[in-house]
Amino acid sequence: MPAAKKRTSTIKRDTKETQIRLSLDLDGTGAGKINTGLGFFDHMLTLFAAHAMVDLTLEVSGDLEVDGHHSVEDTGIALGEAFAAALGDKKGICRYGFFILPMDETLCTAAIDFCGRPTLVYNAELPVASVGTFDLELIREFWQGFANASAAALHINVSYGKNGHHISEAIFKAAARAIRAACASDPRQTGVPSTKGVL
Repeated sequence: MPAAKKRTSTIKRDTKETQIRLSLDLDGTGAGKINTGLGFFDHMLTLFAAHAMVDLTLEVSGDLEVDGHHSVEDTGIALGEAFAAALGDKKGICRYGFFILPMDETLCTAAIDFCGRPTLVYNAELPVASVGTFDLELIREFWQGFANASAAALHINVSYGKNGHHISEAIFKAAARAIRAACASDPRQTGVPSTKGVL
């Protein structure tokens, strides 16, 4: 039996606003080595790696003297590019994934389809504008960048919640678990999981 193909990727993204170095292993152990210069964002991405069961190494140098917008959005784009590259032709994957995640008083549902048609549906009411110095509206920008670059349809819905930290954490964990399910290998699916024959 041939060895399983490694599902890894390395992304280098340089703009006038950010410089990003990222490596991803879809079949990792959940190890995250993250440095974006934004402590709360590092925390969210570390949680993401752990719950998606991917190995993620990420170094971001951005124009934080302006704000965190470019660093967060461009990280979403780079991570989406990394997933697209690691998934390749998508043969043998489950393609769809969803998860309903309780985080204390918060409940979040995430569903994803690596369909080749980028879409983000994002419904999350946040009771505060920031956690520490991190602007919580940037969470949507991150996932928009991810959905666009990975060419996935991603739906994130927070049913209820009262704490900004809990809501943010629920979003990242639920999305990670949904992505993990979608990227999983389906032993019964030998080709591309689409009647079109391509994704």
